[in-house]
Amino acid sequence: MIRVLGFALYGELAASTRHRLSQFRPRLIDHGIDLTVTHLLGDDYLRSRFGGTSVPWASILRSAVHRIDVLLRDHSYDRAIVHCETLPFVPELIERAMLRVPYMYDFDDAFFAKYRVGRFSALSPILGGKFDGVIERASCVSAGSRVLLSFASRLNRASHLMPTVVDVRRYPAKTSYRSDSFNIGWIGSPSTAKYLEILKAPLQAVAREFAVCLTVIGATAPRIEGVDVVSIPWSEATEASAIREFDVGVMPLLDDEWSRGKCAFKLIQYMACGVPVVASPVGANTDVVTADCGFLASSTDEWSEAFRRLRDDSAMRERLGSEGRRRVVSHYSLDVAAPKMADLIVGLA
Repeated sequence: MIRVLGFALYGELAASTRHRLSQFRPRLIDHGIDLTVTHLLGDDYLRSRFGGTSVPWASILRSAVHRIDVLLRDHSYDRAIVHCETLPFVPELIERAMLRVPYMYDFDDAFFAKYRVGRFSALSPILGGKFDGVIERASCVSAGSRVLLSFASRLNRASHLMPTVVDVRRYPAKTSYRSDSFNIGWIGSPSTAKYLEILKAPLQAVAREFAVCLTVIGATAPRIEGVDVVSIPWSEATEASAIREFDVGVMPLLDDEWSRGKCAFKLIQYMACGVPVVASPVGANTDVVTADCGFLASSTDEWSEAFRRLRDDSAMRERLGSEGRRRVVSHYSLDVAAPKMADLIVGLA
């Protein structure tokens, strides 16, 4: 049995931890791989961050000490998977020195920009090239999108495209595409809810023509004049059933470096449930969305027109939703990804 330790940045509340690491554990056992996932910033940190309460610094300190201990002690594992970052704000040389077994570097966001732009850019002279070194010295790299793969391939020839996937058995497809109302849905977190601002103008435009509802799962919905807006708390147990209530699933994005690195996971969730999609033509959205399963929209008029067409044609919604489901099953499912993940881990040396 190959023993692998997965270093997750966040706890199980984070979709990236669940879908890029934890959900593979039962499947990898069948390939002779025992994956254990350890978290740095646990669920209490995410609850405080998204709930607006004080950050649990004592808990974070204990987690950091535990992680350093795991990295430095005699290893009981053979290989490692580093998801995004093992120790934030630690230079690459130190972090790499503590990784003393062959490791895979896995990322599903543009983490290489973390210390180069934005609120941590002042650390660029020290940490700006951190991820370049970690990627360069990895035994292989698992990149969640083609944009991320392009970045990684310049540093490491053993880079592979591994989209974020779903277990389609947990996301059964909807069976009814007719409804008296028109429910546009979005799922995410408070940190990504800012992209919903893109939908204000097109939703107001179509709301003048017919009744429309915006359902937001996992964040506070913005106020939009003329639109019935509903916020639903996220729950792993209910997310699939909530998505099946959507008539269309949306993924608006800004066209910036961080957004271009995103892996279109929201769209994959919608499509797994048989829901047609409309998305900004940014990053992996352009790979996931085809004309057979949804629309790409880059302006108010294009968003509005996509909503009108889907609202007025339930047969189109059913056709696009069914094709989206088939596309996820064949390209973005755990059944397809697990053997590839196993091969990468076995090949680490």
